[in-house]
Amino acid sequence: MATHTSTGNATRTNVQKAAMLVGAVFLLVGVLGFVPGITSNYGELQFAGHHSEAMLLGLFQVSVLHNIVHLLFGAAGLLLARGATGARSFLLYGGIVYLVLFVYGLVFDQESAANFVPLNGFDNGLHLLLGVGMIALALVLTRGHAKARA
Repeated sequence: MATHTSTGNATRTNVQKAAMLVGAVFLLVGVLGFVPGITSNYGELQFAGHHSEAMLLGLFQVSVLHNIVHLLFGAAGLLLARGATGARSFLLYGGIVYLVLFVYGLVFDQESAANFVPLNGFDNGLHLLLGVGMIALALVLTRGHAKARA
């Protein structure tokens, strides 16, 4: 008699796995934004705004608010990855949010008071890649699923 053992990973769809991975990366980035050494100029970390001179990995301008948003976004990804529909929504709408942030970063001057996130050129490029990548994952990993349900 054969026994079948199943891990939770075996029952997850690819879109759920992708959303879990993206969520976990955002959680990690949120935590690392609070780690001196990984975040340079840590003593210059501000709650919000373009005056925060803290730089994650020496490249990406961060603030306390920015790090908290990464933590919340990561937690949302892990929670929504519990189901395929939630995982797809996280990747699709999260990708759209990151494309909006990319445009926001292009429109508002980095020294503007409107730059409350804060964003720099490296952030803008990363937001474009994240937006396109997350939307692509949502669409490619669920392609054909709507036809199969119909």
